[in-house]
Parts: sequence; C-alpha cells; structure tokens
Amino acid sequence: MAHRPNIVLVHGAWADGSCWSAVIERLQADGFTVTAPQFPETSLAADVARLRQVLNRQDGPTVVVGHSYGGQIVTALGTDTPNVVALVYIAAFGLDEGESIGALLAQGPPSPALAHLDIDAQGFAWLPEEDFVNHFAADVEPHKARVMHAVQQPLAASALEEVMGAPAWRSHPSWFLIADGDQAIPPAAQRRFAARMNATTVEFPTNHVAMVSHPENVLHLIASAVDAVQPVA
Repeated sequence: MAHRPNIVLVHGAWADGSCWSAVIERLQADGFTVTAPQFPETSLAADVARLRQVLNRQDGPTVVVGHSYGGQIVTALGTDTPNVVALVYIAAFGLDEGESIGALLAQGPPSPALAHLDIDAQGFAWLPEEDFVNHFAADVEPHKARVMHAVQQPLAASALEEVMGAPAWRSHPSWFLIADGDQAIPPAAQRRFAARMNATTVEFPTNHVAMVSHPENVLHLIASAVDAVQPVA
C-alpha cells in the first residue's frame, strides 16, 4: 500500500486545536497520522515558526489544512515548505503577495462576527461571547459554542496588518471549502481567494467553523486532496 500522507491541521484566531476534534477522530479512524498543534497567535512570524516546527517532525509527505487565520499561517510558508504536498483551506484567508487581512476587511463593513473586537491592554483581540455564539459559530449548538468561546485563543491585533509575502499556494495544489453562510470572512472574498489559487473548490451552506458544524464536508475535501497527491501503490 502506498504511504498515506500525514495531515497537519492549523486552527485560526479565536479557536484552538480542539476545534478540529471531530475531524481528527475520523482521520485517525481511517489510519492517518494527524497533528493539530496550538498556535501562539502573537505574530504571523511566530505562528509560521510553530508550523515549521511541526512540519519538520513529519516523516513524509504532508497535507496542511488551514481554517480562517490558519489559512494566513499556511499561506505565509511561502516557497519553503518541507514535506508539504497539498494545501487545504477551510473558510480561510488565502492572501496574495502584498495583501493584509486588515486591508481586505476594510474594503467593506465589519462582518458580524468581527464587528466588536475587544482589544486588551496587551494588544490582543478577543471576541465577545454574544458575537461568538451568534455569528462566529452560528450553526454550532449554543452550549458547544460557549465552550469554544471559553477556550478561544486571542489574536494579536497587529497580525491583521501584517503583509503577505510570496504565497505558498502559488507553488502547491490547493483545495478550498467556501462557507457561503460565513459571518466572519465574507463568502465573496473566499470565492476570490479560491479562484485565483485555481483551487479545487466546494461551496457549502455553513457558517465559519465548518470543521465543527459539518466535519464530514471538511473530511471529504481533505480526502479529495489526499487522493490527488497520494502515490499509486
């Protein structure tokens, strides 16, 4: 049997590695080696360094999956991507060189999930519980969304202004799940990201945290990437 690629899952802002739990369980049941590390979200450079640390521990080809700001981390790997054979974006930022998240979001009114960011004295942005439950994780059961809010990983607000260098998706095959009910990253922006990547794209009626509310759809897209890059036995 051909060696199956490893899977590395990259969480976004206001989440942590536990947001991938349903996806991890299913991937492990199918025999995949999965890693879903925690990211500091103190700066884009620190997050990319953590991802490189994890990639250097992989023992073979690896599919990297990024959600939301996690797509920014994945994209910022640039052309130096040890072991990476495919990129999968789940309702994620897929910026091009010279772009920033802040400049992108400033092109329109604040999305409902991000309209009331709470910036603390150390410069980290937090999501209020009401916005988290009703907009960020709108199609997750409220009791589960409140748990997700409790463990949210705040993002350094300065990360929103960091400018992208050469994007990794220019040199790797990419897959993209567009969440057409997303209240954090506008679906129109996701469609634009996916189109210019020439990504294999699916669009699904889900809110921002599809890996929690619709893990099977996320798994199907990951499986599509795996099938495309896995060597024939």
